[in-house]
This record gives sequence, structure tokens and C-alpha cells, in this order.
Amino acid sequence: MNYILDIDGTLWDTTEIVAEAWNDATEEVGLGNSLGRFVTADMLKKEFGKPMDVIIEDLYPGQDSETWDRLMVSIKRHEQEQVGGCMQDLSYPGVISTLKKLAADNKLYIVSNCQDGYIPLVMDKLGITDLISDYESFGASGLLKADNIRLVVQRNGLAPDETYYIGDTRGDYESATEAGVRFIYAAYGFGEEVPVPGYVGQSISSFDELLKWG
Repeated sequence: MNYILDIDGTLWDTTEIVAEAWNDATEEVGLGNSLGRFVTADMLKKEFGKPMDVIIEDLYPGQDSETWDRLMVSIKRHEQEQVGGCMQDLSYPGVISTLKKLAADNKLYIVSNCQDGYIPLVMDKLGITDLISDYESFGASGLLKADNIRLVVQRNGLAPDETYYIGDTRGDYESATEAGVRFIYAAYGFGEEVPVPGYVGQSISSFDELLKWG
């Protein structure tokens, strides 16, 4: 079996740290006086899963292009620095041990709408680099999640009917469906409801329930 993994809301929760990073960036680009430190973890939980440029537009609407560009650069740097420097285990219970067990008999991949460089950081922080066969992100390819899932499927010769995407939002479900792979809903993550009304597909209430399939 092949498992393609989402990151935020599926493998770990960095929203408290990332909110601090985004607020630091707000101050750095000169928006602190007008906006304050307004970004919260709960706000980010509703945004994560979207490409970063979309999140920035959602949270900082109406900025001129120069300010927007400086925000993008500053947010990326602060996020990488603060997540990279965090010594706390931010993963959900059972993630690391479950991935190690799954990797013994299955292939593991990661696809996320994150910035370039974030996936290697995640793998390093969790100590799972050697477990992941391939990965792709919006920041690296410029493609949205469905197309990046297809890329990973195609370049690794994966059979779609033997491939699951594990994610926690409606967007994850829609991307997996568009890419033609199966979907497992991480019900413990950031999604506030089932992926789509009437969803009756496979779901997990904790990450270690993946072992039922692996």
C-alpha cells in the first residue's frame, strides 16, 4: 500500500508557533502599529492547507504589492526559523511510531501546499527522513495539491487504487478525489466537519489507526 501524507493537521500542529512567527513578520514589515499581533492559532487552523499566498491574502487583504512581497519573505523566514528552533515534539500522538511501522511494508510520501523547504524541515524535526520515499509541495512545483499528488503518483509508478491520501480538510479530500487516489480523513485534525456533506469514506480518529490498513 502507498500512503501520501498531508502535514499540518495530520502529522503535527505548529499553529501556536507559526502564529508567533507571522506576528513577528507583521511587526518586521511595519504593520505592527496598525494590525498588532493579531494572528492566532485558531485563525491558522482555518487557513492551513491552502497555498501560502492565499493565506496571506486572506489574513492581510488590501496590501500593496511591495508590502505583500515583503510579508511573504518575512513570514517564510520567521516560520522556518521558529519551527526549526522549536525543541518541543509537535507531532500528534503515535505519528512517529506509526510511520516507522507502516514503512516496513508500505511506501510513504508527503504532499503539502506548504512553502519550499518546509517538508525537509518537517522530516528532519520528526526524524522520518529515511521513511519518506518522495515528496512535493506547492512552494517547489508551483502546482496545487491535486496536481502534486499526481506528480508523486506518476514519477513513482504508483497504482491509484493502492494509494491513499491522508488529510484533515475538505480541500484534502477534493484534491485526492481529483487526483484519482483514495482518501482517509484525519478526523482529529483542523477540519471542523467531515470533508463533504454525507461523507461515508474511511476516517481515523487517531493517527495510529492507519495500522488497520497497513
